[in-house]
Amino acid sequence: MHGALKIVHLLAVLEYDGTDFQGFQIQKNGRSVQQELEHALYDFAKTRVKTVGGGRTDAGVHARGQTASFSIEWTRELEIFQRALNAKLPNDIYVRRVVEVDEKFSARYSATSRVYQYRVWNHPERDVFRTRYAYWIPEPLDAHAMQVAAQPLVGKQDFGAFGSPPQGTSTIRHLLRADVTRHGDEIFFDLEANAFLYRMVRRIVGTLLWVGRGKMRPAEMENVIQRKRRSGFSVPPHGLTLMEIKYA
Repeated sequence: MHGALKIVHLLAVLEYDGTDFQGFQIQKNGRSVQQELEHALYDFAKTRVKTVGGGRTDAGVHARGQTASFSIEWTRELEIFQRALNAKLPNDIYVRRVVEVDEKFSARYSATSRVYQYRVWNHPERDVFRTRYAYWIPEPLDAHAMQVAAQPLVGKQDFGAFGSPPQGTSTIRHLLRADVTRHGDEIFFDLEANAFLYRMVRRIVGTLLWVGRGKMRPAEMENVIQRKRRSGFSVPPHGLTLMEIKYA
């Protein structure tokens, strides 16, 4: 006997290939990561287990460090629960770890920051294996110029030029880090903030790509922030990955 079942409050860290999902959150029409997770949890609880996601990824966006908090009846080791949960999940979702948390913990509201990475495959020829997870741009890009242009974005300020709030009206966000680095033929755009506006990362990357292509000077980023000139296009979702959600 393993003893009476008890309610445990858990945080799951999961990764997924977002190609075939309409996003993390449950959608009326279309497949979602949250729906698949809650469907798998139903097999344990025999009733709906409500999950709270740490980040809202859009359709086609991937994750290596998405989080979800929930409460469920369980009394055995968490490693057993993790293995059993993964056995019930589809191949494009995998739970990396499960930890017990306080009853008041929320994957969303307890988070201190989120880290996203956007990848560009910057090579004259397309690579079908890389470009499933990276945006292919064949013409040369100046990564150093894009790194310079990214620095005015760091800090607490109005990012309304790059997106809209998922809820509420405030477009103030605190961007903690903005790094653009080249690794061979790949360019990584790493952004960390307390929270992000809808499509904020993808529009920031689109604006930086103007700089990388020589169509905008790095100093002009200030004008975009102040809405004196429009931001760049929203780059495709398949190059974006939610890397990590941090907690205090």
